[in-house]
Amino acid sequence: MMEVMTYILMNNGYEVFPVKNANEVFTNIKTNHPDLVILDSSLPGINDREICQLIKLNKATQNLPVIMCSGDDSIDDALEQKGAPDDVLHKPFDISNLIEMVAYQLAA
Repeated sequence: MMEVMTYILMNNGYEVFPVKNANEVFTNIKTNHPDLVILDSSLPGINDREICQLIKLNKATQNLPVIMCSGDDSIDDALEQKGAPDDVLHKPFDISNLIEMVAYQLAA
């Protein structure tokens, strides 16, 4: 899924810094200073909800938009958690939904 999302976003003009496991997320944020983070529930390592909380509860990264992506319908519950993501993307997703959601979060 990461390769598909990377391909879609790059073909729509976005610079993408994919990671292979959850432990790389924070290093990637420090190194690349992204404008947005998309967390996939299938990312090995730390749970995606925990990663989101760590990003959102850290003063240095709390304003960084986070989209969580999952095929699990319970992902909507993440919107109610402390340190909630800015949005959720349900799998399978339509490419236009991904692009619209990214554009919306970057414009916010």
